[in-house]
Amino acid sequence: MITPNRMPWHPNEWQKLLSQSFRQPDSLLAFLDLSPDLLEIDVQPDFAMLVPPPFARRMQPGSPADPLLLQVLPLALERAQISGYSADPLDESSDGRAFKLAPTLLQKYQARVLMITTPGCAVNCRYCFRRDFPYDAHKPRDYQQALDVIAAETGITEVILSGGDPLILSDQKLGNLLHHLNAIDHVRRIRLHSRLPIVLPQRINGALLNIFRSSRCPVTLVVHCNHAQELDEDTARAFQYLREASVHLLNQSVLLHKVNDDANQLCRLSEALFEQGVLPYYLHMPDRVAGTAHFDVPDLLALKLHEQMRVQLPGYLVPRLVREEPGEPSKTPMTIQS
Repeated sequence: MITPNRMPWHPNEWQKLLSQSFRQPDSLLAFLDLSPDLLEIDVQPDFAMLVPPPFARRMQPGSPADPLLLQVLPLALERAQISGYSADPLDESSDGRAFKLAPTLLQKYQARVLMITTPGCAVNCRYCFRRDFPYDAHKPRDYQQALDVIAAETGITEVILSGGDPLILSDQKLGNLLHHLNAIDHVRRIRLHSRLPIVLPQRINGALLNIFRSSRCPVTLVVHCNHAQELDEDTARAFQYLREASVHLLNQSVLLHKVNDDANQLCRLSEALFEQGVLPYYLHMPDRVAGTAHFDVPDLLALKLHEQMRVQLPGYLVPRLVREEPGEPSKTPMTIQS
């Protein structure tokens, strides 16, 4: 249990910080003491910029090559038209399995179903594979239809809450959703994918921890961290609270050009995550989303980096290098033959 002198953040602090997010490139660059002339910025991007202050404070002032800044700053490169890059690289809109059960449910893998809980995030990552997702068609007005489907489909044993980001939901709304999922007997596990414990760790308040602590189903939280610089005392504090609430913590990263395509940086990330109680899980090849080609890493380089990680780290700290392929029944491991 969390002792009185180690209480989680105030319930409203994360929302206050989120309301103070940087939404214009010029304001973020001014905060970092950077001249806009150093970067070719897209001042009116189709995909809006959103950067919460706690994440911005971990960026290096005066550095246009900062690995955190490059993940969130809209650049003119995003407007390049590159063959092979599309708005829906995973064919979610045309996959016959996708959203056939309900407008908010995506079932691509056996016994697991992914629920779109919200279109909202606390940060807009420029490489996001759902940056052009038609949320208007899949935005949940309520969750009852999805819950009814899950209750009727007895083969579903794990529910994955995604979005957007499920932790952007209010404590009341998220708690109500988990309450209903826990009432479905054949659901054995609940998983959430979230960037908030990294970019806005103040989200981990007492009410949220009580929701997780009272869950019948074991809760796994898969966070998304790409660089060791994203971790600090606040993320360590958030992860400690979550572990004390019996939440299993995993991390998935995306391999990104100029951000983390370096074996030493990747090894440092795995070590830093483990120091904060999070186990490296997946290292994703970037999806070929329109506007993100400048983040691409060649397959051969990715395989070389992964092999270097295997040499330098114990096996449990080496995330699986994978790519998601449209229509496949699972993530595709990267191999020399792929």
